[in-house]
Amino acid sequence: MAQETYSPGLEGVIATITEISYLDVDHGQILVRGYDLIELARHLSYVPVAYLVIHGHLPNDEELAAFDQRLREDAVVPQEVYQLFQLMPKTTAVMDAQRTAISFLASYEDPAMLRTPTPENDIAMGTRLLARMPVITANAYRVLHDQPVVEPDPSLGFSENFLYMITGQKPDETARRIFDLTLTCYIEHEMPNSTFAARVIASTLSDLYGAVTGATASLKGPLHGGANEAVAHMLLDILEQGGADVAERYILDRLARKERIMGFGHRVYMKKYDPRAALMKDFIPELAKRHPQGEELYRIYQIVEETMHREKGLFPNADYPVGLIYYLLGIPIDLDTPIFLVARTAGLVAHVAEQHAHNRLFRPRVRYEGPRDLHPTQVTVH
Repeated sequence: MAQETYSPGLEGVIATITEISYLDVDHGQILVRGYDLIELARHLSYVPVAYLVIHGHLPNDEELAAFDQRLREDAVVPQEVYQLFQLMPKTTAVMDAQRTAISFLASYEDPAMLRTPTPENDIAMGTRLLARMPVITANAYRVLHDQPVVEPDPSLGFSENFLYMITGQKPDETARRIFDLTLTCYIEHEMPNSTFAARVIASTLSDLYGAVTGATASLKGPLHGGANEAVAHMLLDILEQGGADVAERYILDRLARKERIMGFGHRVYMKKYDPRAALMKDFIPELAKRHPQGEELYRIYQIVEETMHREKGLFPNADYPVGLIYYLLGIPIDLDTPIFLVARTAGLVAHVAEQHAHNRLFRPRVRYEGPRDLHPTQVTVH
């Protein structure tokens, strides 16, 4: 028998062929349906980019208007979803509530669509789920923290509505624009663990809701999601311990203890600058001026980045600027990774639909290193 190829963590293994996105590390580019993601983020808002990711082409005016209208109309969720949140212990993590609500919402879909995993059904259900993701995410946090539910406002666009439901206040244009930018930067990123998990589940011909539920469980793991939350906590910890004056020493001490500094490095980018981070960091000063701690936190942010590059040769990934941006926007830190999932839902829908269009069940093999030639007669069982 030929020697099997073993790649821990499947690193470098090509698992599928896709037309959705590609991380072109050599050129420092994130390709999404043939477009540079950074160029898309600079020129378009989240909704048309979501249409592009899901449908494969940029929408014309009529298509965009219809898609935007559908996201507004489908945002309303059954009241039973809020009752479900009320039944959960207050210690429930927002992402656990989010994951449970996604699975619960499948019960309100047409059973025939759930049983027939075609790309057309995936896109129909996925668009509806995308519309509802901000609602269940913001209100999962609100209910778990004894705050009143904020229903979606159909007069508001996707990102503005999301931020409104999180904070309870309609955002100004600056907040809306920068928040929208972060969602676009998170929308799709080739084949991270959560997307792979979704495609593995979809390959069994399971439905879209099952695949996105599994992706949510994957994203909750601290080696995948959670870095943006860790960044915010770290920057605030440095602020509390003395601010910019102690930032360099804080990082050096943690490195000396072999502790991981979240928000730096990436399995694919390795020691190159994540282009999303390079884009988003330019918007931090604008928000920092509006927050009482903003300028000091931004100085800490810069010192940490400089120290990590000097000491470890590492650049920030997207989670590093996002952790600070969300804090400056007044977003509770516990919502950082759930927001990531909301943004990524468009990409997950596209991958599930693509998997079902050209399906082959994922069924890898193993390299066995356990014992052989054991026999039950050699063991006395009482």
